[in-house]
Amino acid sequence: MKNRIEQRRLRHRRLRQKVKGTAARPRMALYFSNKNITVQFIDDEAAKTIAAVSTTGTGAKLNVATATETGKKAAEAAAAKGVSLVVVDRGGFTFHGRVKALVEAAVAAGLKISDSETTQEAK
Repeated sequence: MKNRIEQRRLRHRRLRQKVKGTAARPRMALYFSNKNITVQFIDDEAAKTIAAVSTTGTGAKLNVATATETGKKAAEAAAAKGVSLVVVDRGGFTFHGRVKALVEAAVAAGLKISDSETTQEAK
């Protein structure tokens, strides 16, 4: 049996087969270490990071409140670069707790993770 880190890496590889970032809709990659949270907006076609936010050096605890604040900061950083529509790459982590709080805070701050509104306008 593999350990938890290996299992997460396998889930992430499986997820990355389906999730691709473009210039119009970059990938919002989430990573949670033991001490920090990192969010990157990545254009996979150009292999470039558009914007990034991290809790490194802030001394913040790794909890839901910190994840919520990081989600708000990530949405602001994305908006500063002109990004409004993203695809979420949860990095193999379960969509629960800190991951869910971060994504919901980013959506509340103005990011869109679904293009259903733009699809309906096109019809």
